[in-house]
Amino acid sequence: MAATAKSPRREQYTVGWMCASKEERAAAVAMLDVRYEDTPSQDPFDTNNYAFGRVKNHNVVIASLPAGDCGTSPAATVANQMLRSFTSINIRLMVGIGGGVPSADFDIRLGDVVVSQPQDRFGGVVQYDRGKKTAGGKYERTGQLGKPPQRLLNALLSMQAEFEMNDFDLGKYLHQNLQNQQWMLDKFGRPHEKDDLYQAGYDHDGDGRECIKCERRKRVPRHNRRSAKEVKSHYGTIASGNLVMKSGTERDKISQDLGGILCFEMEAAGLMDNFPCLVIRGICDYADSHKNNRWQRYAAITAAAYAQMLLSIIPGNEQPTGQQHNLPSDEFAPKFADLPAHQRPRPLGPWTPGSGQPAGQQYGLPFN
Repeated sequence: MAATAKSPRREQYTVGWMCASKEERAAAVAMLDVRYEDTPSQDPFDTNNYAFGRVKNHNVVIASLPAGDCGTSPAATVANQMLRSFTSINIRLMVGIGGGVPSADFDIRLGDVVVSQPQDRFGGVVQYDRGKKTAGGKYERTGQLGKPPQRLLNALLSMQAEFEMNDFDLGKYLHQNLQNQQWMLDKFGRPHEKDDLYQAGYDHDGDGRECIKCERRKRVPRHNRRSAKEVKSHYGTIASGNLVMKSGTERDKISQDLGGILCFEMEAAGLMDNFPCLVIRGICDYADSHKNNRWQRYAAITAAAYAQMLLSIIPGNEQPTGQQHNLPSDEFAPKFADLPAHQRPRPLGPWTPGSGQPAGQQYGLPFN
């Protein structure tokens, strides 16, 4: 379990992390380096319920949609209320699960991560169910959504470069981060169920969610990865709308119409105008009639692990806890030992309740 600490003031939260379901929220909290025990005050018109913590140098506030709610409008409401209470948020993420769209260009598998990135005429997210009927009966999509902020796109490129140089495996990174949370590994670990992709035109056979009656010859042959547990990341356009996509034929048709999309989801289109963010989706199914819930927890945790790693390479704007010019001794005191005496920080004394500082001996940075 993440370490706990006293919460900073609400104006010191700079990361807004949005998710939809209880599984996505649990995965987000599991990826915090530190979880704050107490909760800062909220705007009186803010009805959200938050989780608070820290990832590297960033104070993070996590919000999820109300129980039983989904879609673009509820997501927009939650995001707007978050910004009323936490006005310093400048890094915005939408992290959760989605239905993948495998293609000849993108070998997307269950558990992989898809990240929104501007491509061709779209800024990373397109609302596929918004449009109008033309005189000829053709459906024409309308509206244009914004792209993620430049700061996040810069970090995204840096992380892609690191993945290329180090042959990075997100699955191994996830396992290392959850070594001290065995119960999360047990519940959110990679399922034993086989990852099967069926031909787009072949519908699920049977009343249940299991593909016991589905024909083996209708499976799409795919090459083996180096490891059965390897997790890859993919970058491009994400289709967002208020309908659950459960048709392989319709999935591929929409993807072709839009010039190639990587996954379907149900919240991001409600965020991009007023809560411009990076959308990170773990793939839990293939947006077809064969979908079930078996991969949802694992997809949620792989997406959360990606978000955590992304935050780790973005410089923080201020210290994660305490006043701006005070640093906790247990983290930084060893580094100060090598400084000349006149440049070393001065001890401010032990922590006292209500001081607004993290517990432990404090050091004030010299200003001369």
